[in-house]
Amino acid sequence: MAALSAWFWNERFWLPHNVTWADLADPAPGVEYPKAGHLLNALPLALGIFAVRILFERFIASPCARSLHIQPGVLRQAQPNAMLEKVFTSITKNPDSRHLDGLSKQLDWEVRKVQRWFRHRRNQDKPSTHTKFCESMWRFTFYSCIFTYGFRFLWQSPWIWDTRHCWYGYPYQVMTPRLYYYYVTELAFYWSLMFSQFTDIKRKDFLIMFIHHLATISLISFSYVNNMVRVGSLVMCVHDSSDFLLEAAKLANYAKSQRLCDFLFIVFSVVFFITRLVIYPIWILNSTMFESWAIVGPYPSWWLFNFLLLVLQVLHIIWFYLIARIAVKAMLRGKVCNDVRSDIESSSDDEVDTPTEGLKASHTPKGENGTNGHCATAKARVQNHSSW
Repeated sequence: MAALSAWFWNERFWLPHNVTWADLADPAPGVEYPKAGHLLNALPLALGIFAVRILFERFIASPCARSLHIQPGVLRQAQPNAMLEKVFTSITKNPDSRHLDGLSKQLDWEVRKVQRWFRHRRNQDKPSTHTKFCESMWRFTFYSCIFTYGFRFLWQSPWIWDTRHCWYGYPYQVMTPRLYYYYVTELAFYWSLMFSQFTDIKRKDFLIMFIHHLATISLISFSYVNNMVRVGSLVMCVHDSSDFLLEAAKLANYAKSQRLCDFLFIVFSVVFFITRLVIYPIWILNSTMFESWAIVGPYPSWWLFNFLLLVLQVLHIIWFYLIARIAVKAMLRGKVCNDVRSDIESSSDDEVDTPTEGLKASHTPKGENGTNGHCATAKARVQNHSSW
């Protein structure tokens, strides 16, 4: 373990030339540098954030949802059937034509009725609009608060006005309490998302989002350990600036406020473009790649850090392409798409036979009070991207 630790914490990888861990171990009195051990404080804080979230959703978000007439519960329960339930839980949730024909003969049901049973049964496992509203309201609240805190803190910091201050005196840069709280709270929040992902709305991209949260935690931790926290705080603030707008658009979507959702989605798209495709490359990448080269010089972890930030920029381009495509399709067709990650499943057959099921997401005209899917679909494609 000692050999493994020595290999992992190799000074020649983590630190600039002629700098050692010993140089950072004993700063002057009243001076604190980032240390890897500080990151452990994010774990109990993550559990605290998770607990706060549960209380927030139960006592604040849920009453707000009810006041907007968003009630908990599924739209339609599948009628009890032991045979179909066994097939659903142990064989398949989406039976093919062969299974459907066999079940139809055994139950003396029409194939269409068997299909409908499976559709209703799948919907029972999907979250209600009430649940999704509460989850989005929590994210909106946190993103709004952390962005406000980060922006107010950075407004008083010299490196937001001149990014070269991110590198002057590096790595001997003091970790102030406010910067530490900002960093650890962001890290704790993404740890809490790792925990809550197993109890949250189950989405089709569960594995992708799990990897995303893990990558975000790794990037935040990486920048903290080698004291790139100044430029790291800029990256976090730039990303937080659009996240709460997306969640606000989703809240309007769940509340069936079409015009407000459309407006918020447009604002989100504009802010996303400005922050991710203009400010991020021109302001932040320019500093990490060129200003740091001139002031500090390259070293192994510098190369890795810049490589990861460049990969993030590529993802920004892909995500914005998806956002723009969703918006253009919605405007051209005059219709909106279904949130493929979590909305209730729908088909034209069900809409004919069971008009009260509320399955209107994929066929609701733009002017009606249906589910406005382009806001929610953007969430499907862009969710966090939010962060690193």
